[in-house]
Amino acid sequence: MRTTCLRDCLTELLRRGGQVQGRLRCPAQLYPVRQMTRGRSVRERSKKKRVHALEVAIERWKVISKVLTVVDALKMEEEHVTPLKRLEILRPQLGLTKPHKVAHFVRRSPQLFEVCRDSRGVMWAGLSPQAEALVEEEARLLEEHWHTAAEYVTRLLMMSVDRRLPIDKIAHFRRDIGLPYDFRTRWVHMFPEQFRVVRLEDGDYLELVSWNPNWAVTELEKKTAALTGDVNSNGNASPPGELSLPFPMKFPPNFTSYYKFQGKVHHYVKKGNTDLFQKTAYLSPYAEARGLTPGSPEFDKRAVAVMHEILNFTLEKRLVTDHLTHFRREFVMPQKLMRLLLKHYGIFYVSERGRRLSVFLTESYDGPELIHKCPLVRWREKVLQLTGYRGKNKNLGKFDELSDSEDYLSGNDDSSGDADSILDIESEDSDDIMDGGTLEDDTEMDLRDLSDCFSE
Repeated sequence: MRTTCLRDCLTELLRRGGQVQGRLRCPAQLYPVRQMTRGRSVRERSKKKRVHALEVAIERWKVISKVLTVVDALKMEEEHVTPLKRLEILRPQLGLTKPHKVAHFVRRSPQLFEVCRDSRGVMWAGLSPQAEALVEEEARLLEEHWHTAAEYVTRLLMMSVDRRLPIDKIAHFRRDIGLPYDFRTRWVHMFPEQFRVVRLEDGDYLELVSWNPNWAVTELEKKTAALTGDVNSNGNASPPGELSLPFPMKFPPNFTSYYKFQGKVHHYVKKGNTDLFQKTAYLSPYAEARGLTPGSPEFDKRAVAVMHEILNFTLEKRLVTDHLTHFRREFVMPQKLMRLLLKHYGIFYVSERGRRLSVFLTESYDGPELIHKCPLVRWREKVLQLTGYRGKNKNLGKFDELSDSEDYLSGNDDSSGDADSILDIESEDSDDIMDGGTLEDDTEMDLRDLSDCFSE
């Protein structure tokens, strides 16, 4: 790698005729990528908008997600056992930095993972009896959830502009919607009356087979009908068109619509703008949206409706934001999607904790807890109870107690650091991160790739 870098530097120097002054620099330094904004005002705004209860929910989700990554890897192995060294390939997905190893992470949860040494001195890792029982329970719950997941996938296809979506993109929603592990190979062929797999030049797609008019009704319409007693709205078979339903908004108890910085008043939510937005009519997410003008109020409000609908499909009413941005073209959403999410604080809450941003549907949470929990969510809570996560049994009241919980699980139990430093945003310009589309999912590796790596 060093030889290649030096060769590239010499090539660049010759190309420029030796006119480079000063120290020789590699091409990455000659053409630097634009640095992300790290201004004080952005950090201050982020701290003031944090909702502690939802940050606790994010912390729990991160721990569960990492643990399930190891569980999924072990499930692929014969007898659910593998040499501990082979699990080191999971280091990027677990967010572990040297000198911390996957072995540290595994040993923190002895109720889930067992570690032993064989006669040759090789360390092995496997699932504990409790973990094996949970794996069997999850398989049963996923099978019971299949038809609901198939409905949600079909409705995603119905919302897409071409009535088809790349299977690789749907894979981003696997855990969020509750899709089974074999959905790419077997599950996608189990509902031929709803969708089919088609192969195009750029990959495999899932394509809508038949339009179900009863599914072209948004979750918001259903909830409104339930509240008003209009039972006919739930079975509305008319073509989707314009809607005028206001979105539920939920703010934390200590929320103020403005904050002061450097002597100026900055508004999070302006009442006049909010009222105007709520009264603006918009196209249903299931209606044809090709004719909308990007940047118009109708365009933006429909995008909010699409995001609202997708979040309602998820088990935890929460998604990693770049999973949404992968579908900008398919769902006709704005290029600067993150700005729209941040703008509508009250409908959505964006957690800027860690390297990746997550968006919540605020109406679905009461404090850090989901108001309605499906069986798969309750199963994940059982997994959390068996991890080494120190905050699983108590309501964490301060960020300094919360900030080191992930380090504790991974073997870096240093509580002496500055708590707020962990909560500072690594990259403030979220749109630039998402527009590139290069962020990998650090919580879930493609199991097919993982299998190939383990078989080497």
